[in-house]
Amino acid sequence: MSKSEKSRSVSVIGIQEFREGQLAGREEILFNELHGERIIEKPHSHDFFIISLFDQAQGLHSIDSVDYPIGNFQVHVLFPGQMHKWDIKAGTIGYQLMIERTFFEKFAPYFRFSFTNYQNHPVIQLSAAAFEMLQYEFDAIKNELKREDSLENLINARAAVIASIISREAENAFTEFKVYQSNARLAAFNMLIDEFFKQEKFVAFYAAKLNVSANYLNILCKKHLKISATQLIQQRVETEAKRQLQRTDLSIKEIAFELGFVDHAYFSNFFKSHTGISPSEFRKKR
Repeated sequence: MSKSEKSRSVSVIGIQEFREGQLAGREEILFNELHGERIIEKPHSHDFFIISLFDQAQGLHSIDSVDYPIGNFQVHVLFPGQMHKWDIKAGTIGYQLMIERTFFEKFAPYFRFSFTNYQNHPVIQLSAAAFEMLQYEFDAIKNELKREDSLENLINARAAVIASIISREAENAFTEFKVYQSNARLAAFNMLIDEFFKQEKFVAFYAAKLNVSANYLNILCKKHLKISATQLIQQRVETEAKRQLQRTDLSIKEIAFELGFVDHAYFSNFFKSHTGISPSEFRKKR
């Protein structure tokens, strides 16, 4: 990969574009290292998963329009469809696993929380011990990939260890993860939002699925997450709206329809009330 990845003709990038520069890999998974300055100026998404482990690092990583400082002993988890760009400074040392969807699904259960939780908190600060454990597993995968007779099951097992360590560190770092781990009903609500947020915007639908009242579900969210149940649904809609505006050339009217809004004006008002700018203004920034 070049130091500067500027404008591209497409906004969704496949794993094949990284095979030429791979340090080690097979069809399902690639290993690459990050050394020095890397700049991606134009936001784009991938159709595969990326786990980036930073040793010594400085810079800024924008994921779904949120800016995250890049620092030492961090792991960044990027899911297909998430928009990102970054400005990595000179002197940075990092490692990347690029993973096809079908292979990712084999160890995905070891990410113990809803994928939305990781998408909302894609940058996780690691303890020194956790970093050393992850670095060991990354190196072990790299070495296995370099073998002509590399074993898929062994790589999968090490990837499962990586997912388990990341989940434990995320649970320690973010209150939200602890809440979902300890409250099965809220965890189920979060997963239902992932499944139905485009069609269903009202709390009553989700409460019925969970066999509780809308009021009780709202009380649970406010008590444990400090936001209302409606706000939790709206956050998911807002995130997807931003992705669609950045990632696609669909008209704002088409995006509104895709996200289940009855008309363009209603969607525009919703978006502006949550972001402070109109959808068209947001799109100009991409």
